[in-house]
Amino acid sequence: MLRENRTTLWYGWMAAFGILAGACFWFLTGQPAFQPSPVPTPKASGLPAWLPSEISSRFSLALIVSIGWPILLRSTGVFRSQRREPLQSQLTRMAAGHSLAAAVFSAVAFTISAPISNLIPITLAAVLFTTQAILHILVFAALHRIRRKGQNSRNIVILGSGPRALTAEQTISAHPEWGYQVLGFLDDESTGFQPVIRKERIYNFEDFPELVRSEVIDEVLIACPRSMIGELDYVVGVCMTVGIEVTMLTDLFGEQLPPARSGAFGDVNTLCFAPVHHSPTQLAAKRALDLIGGSIGLAIALPVVALAALFIRLSSRGPIFFKQTRSGRNGRAFEMVKLRTMVPDAESLKEGLQGLNELDGPVFKITNDPRITPVGRVLRKFSIDELPQFWNVLRGEMSLVGPRPPTPDEVLQYTGSERRRLSMRPGLTCLWQVSGRNAVGFEDWMKLDLEYIDDWSLLNDAQILARTIPAVFLGRGAA
Repeated sequence: MLRENRTTLWYGWMAAFGILAGACFWFLTGQPAFQPSPVPTPKASGLPAWLPSEISSRFSLALIVSIGWPILLRSTGVFRSQRREPLQSQLTRMAAGHSLAAAVFSAVAFTISAPISNLIPITLAAVLFTTQAILHILVFAALHRIRRKGQNSRNIVILGSGPRALTAEQTISAHPEWGYQVLGFLDDESTGFQPVIRKERIYNFEDFPELVRSEVIDEVLIACPRSMIGELDYVVGVCMTVGIEVTMLTDLFGEQLPPARSGAFGDVNTLCFAPVHHSPTQLAAKRALDLIGGSIGLAIALPVVALAALFIRLSSRGPIFFKQTRSGRNGRAFEMVKLRTMVPDAESLKEGLQGLNELDGPVFKITNDPRITPVGRVLRKFSIDELPQFWNVLRGEMSLVGPRPPTPDEVLQYTGSERRRLSMRPGLTCLWQVSGRNAVGFEDWMKLDLEYIDDWSLLNDAQILARTIPAVFLGRGAA
């Protein structure tokens, strides 16, 4: 019943929000400040012929916003139940959802040549996010208040009676705003248990069906040791039969695992524990921005690359481009393209210069590398040699922002968590790029990359891109 009520409530919220989104769009498009340049507007099909074309077009777009905006928010989890989730993460997901909706609406408006100002999607996202955030904070505070008074509560039974079960109950007690009431614990002497819970609060497995019939149970929390893994089949079977939710603490497997995402392996449901968990929706948005930014970047870079190629050809013998195998996501090899900045036999000369390496770890860097040509030194100072990598971005081998791609021989020397930097697609720029580049040691470089991966968001990418532009133009930290 609770699940059905929540589903009905959230669909109601979605419908109300869709109406609000359409109304806001209609209002904004009627303001003089948001009027686009006058262009002929075709009348939307299916609308009365007596309606002016401007109104019919606005109506069609408002309908798209009313339906599409809440659907995109729902796809990012904005309308799901968030009883145990901190407010900050809820608002962060909400901001990501509105950003995605604005980006998709902008793309749709551009594709159909909609007669609206470019400011409309951004302004609409800002207005809707602000409105929803204020309402959400008020509802969040109100729910916390009534749950602390014992209302709007959910009854829970904890499977297990050992230290993990006790810790689970203590966590629930420390968060009365969650609104959970622990009815008791489920365990049995047949499991060889050593309870740390008072025995009068422990129910035997054989009593569980009767407990389900006599009490209101909303959820069963699995907090038992691995020795009780055999009993899970029975408990979960009873819960699925009567429609009770089951939640499992993932430290059942011996250590704290990252958030799991569900999936399927043939006909069998699975849980995937990824060391780095990023929202598929946000990663899709990141890829979309890579395609847009990569296309624009490559178009702007072409004349610069052509001019640089001319200087390379006139100043030294050898090819214009330098191609090298690099390790991409999860170590997948790809061919990275750069403008050549060194003498043609630079790789064969590298072994004799190992004693001059200024960085610790597997990376090879020399401030005044004798292999670099005069033209190459200028290209490197302003990162012009990296411009052809926009092509790697469009091919999906790289991203605009991400850890710089290492060579395979560098990867072989990685130890421990250093290899985790391969868990994301490598990028044109990263935290290391805007933090001094060659002035940063290898260990700090790795820390910056792992910090980027662990704290990744589209907002962080935007901030790094904004910091990259002055770093490149001023040549800060370049070789």
